[in-house]
Amino acid sequence: MQLKPVDTFETLSPADFKSRYYQPMVPVVMKGLSKQWPALNKWTWDYFIDVVGDKQVGVYNNVKSDSYTPINTADDYMLFGDYLKKARSGPLDLRIFLFNIFQHAPQLTADFTWPDEYMSGFVKKYPMLFVGGQGSITHMHFDIDMSHILHTQFTGRKRVLLFPFTEQHKLYRKPWEVLSLANFANYSQSFDYENFPAVKLAKGYEVILEHGDTLFMPAGYWHHMEYLDAGYAMSLRAMQSSLTGKLGGVWKLFGMRGIDTLMKKTAPEWWYNRKKRQVYDAAKQELAQAGIKS
Repeated sequence: MQLKPVDTFETLSPADFKSRYYQPMVPVVMKGLSKQWPALNKWTWDYFIDVVGDKQVGVYNNVKSDSYTPINTADDYMLFGDYLKKARSGPLDLRIFLFNIFQHAPQLTADFTWPDEYMSGFVKKYPMLFVGGQGSITHMHFDIDMSHILHTQFTGRKRVLLFPFTEQHKLYRKPWEVLSLANFANYSQSFDYENFPAVKLAKGYEVILEHGDTLFMPAGYWHHMEYLDAGYAMSLRAMQSSLTGKLGGVWKLFGMRGIDTLMKKTAPEWWYNRKKRQVYDAAKQELAQAGIKS
């Protein structure tokens, strides 16, 4: 992997953000964007337990899904409050994602401000909460709706690995899916380059998010996240401004995923083998173009 740090600013004007990061599709961290939000200090473990602790949520472990399994299938269900108590007490390889906590507690939307001056197209019905125990992992993927993301970390530290969408074949993207065949878990310590050599060519970014940091992830960016501490974050999603971008997200969300789910149910082994061949063929092409024999 050829990684460089994400540009980080205390403050960044909307004009500079748009010209230097939004339009050229480059990630950036803005440390001061959330400083005026009541949520920055108001949202604590105990506060969430009191407000929505009685709601049942799906939790996900660190086991990387195989190519036979439909994505986003929860590994277990538990009360949100019980999960939060476990997460804050020590290492826990369980996480929650895409939890619309605001549906259960709409008063929480008063605790932050939509940054409309930075970009348009925010999907304001669906701000989402992400929670993870220390050691939990979000495996390498891109968001299926192809939206831009402002991801604000509220407590704990999180290591984030980012790649542009165009690096997909170097990352061994599974055809018809948003996931990588390669396992990037604990990549900073070791990675299986023997079986996934094209990853050496992938050019991306790395950053550790801390309390109050807001990461801009451009549409389609691949991301892998590791919770260095137990913590939670909120994602604000914004649709792409172009019609092509919007249609691409709609196709992936309803067309691509539907076809993949159907094939996994009707011809799982044939579909799996077909996609695996395509993954490695595409990676070999990337290696050949770089003059590397595979």
